[in-house]
Amino acid sequence: MKPIALTLGDPAGIGPELILRAWAAREETGAPFFAIAAPGPLAELARALGIETPIVAVEPEAAAEVFSRALPVAPLVAPAAATPGTPDPAFAAATIESIERAVAYVREGRARAIVTNPIAKKTLYDAGFRHPGHTEFLGELSRAWGFSPAPVMMIWSPILAVVPVTIHIPLAEASKQLTTELIVATARTVDRDLRSRFGVANPRLALAGLNPHAGEGGAIGREEIETIIPAVEILRSEGIDVVGPLPADTMFHPAARARYDVALTMYHDQGLIPAKTLAFDDGVNVTLGLPFIRTSPDHGTAFDIAGKGKANPSSLIAALRLADRLSR
Repeated sequence: MKPIALTLGDPAGIGPELILRAWAAREETGAPFFAIAAPGPLAELARALGIETPIVAVEPEAAAEVFSRALPVAPLVAPAAATPGTPDPAFAAATIESIERAVAYVREGRARAIVTNPIAKKTLYDAGFRHPGHTEFLGELSRAWGFSPAPVMMIWSPILAVVPVTIHIPLAEASKQLTTELIVATARTVDRDLRSRFGVANPRLALAGLNPHAGEGGAIGREEIETIIPAVEILRSEGIDVVGPLPADTMFHPAARARYDVALTMYHDQGLIPAKTLAFDDGVNVTLGLPFIRTSPDHGTAFDIAGKGKANPSSLIAALRLADRLSR
């Protein structure tokens, strides 16, 4: 079976350490993977942290063969010898190259899924990166396949899955960009991918309200009446099992979670705060609506602990395991 492509992430963040620790815990990852990184800096970091990791430069086709005895690495062209904990736009090219090559390897049939390490958006923006984030960049790259992307970010864990309808925008813009059409398109993608990739025969979707108490019938805002309820009606007419809008402050306790498979929230933090509070170590970022499998840890670059040997690989290992499951 083909290996999984694992990107570098920001080379100044904890991505390089997570790569090393994931290989050290390779019996837990579920499938062979190869990193798209710089072998030299990885080896230097392994020595500095005392993580015994033989590293072998390989083409993707050889990754599975060497995986049991060494970390397979497809070497980057761009320089990636960043100082841990010191983000630098000079190394943005390495981050971008790693992502682009991962997508190319899957497209060429040389890898079966992509797992991405965390990136730092500001560092990329300072280097001229024009995409809002990972999800949108992967959507753009999928256009090369002749695919019309509809990328949707889902944070998945065994106890809760959430999808924010608006993602990486200022909170002041969320209500302006929230439309009935966006909610419907997002829910359609979620319903389709839960069926086709997660094997959920009849997905149950729960939509959060935007305002406190889901607007209280218009007393605390009219977005529920004018935007969200029309989306619910359209989705139900298409046979999608959806409820809402629900008050966000009462839809994440255990009894409420048992009534749905995924919660669609109206803005980023409305969904990601409960998701990361309940399942920070085993939560996984999954991009739906793409022609390939992509998962990622649900945390950031953690520059404050980069290079200090404190990075926890649990979320990356969970991401590798889920990518393995979804791509089988």
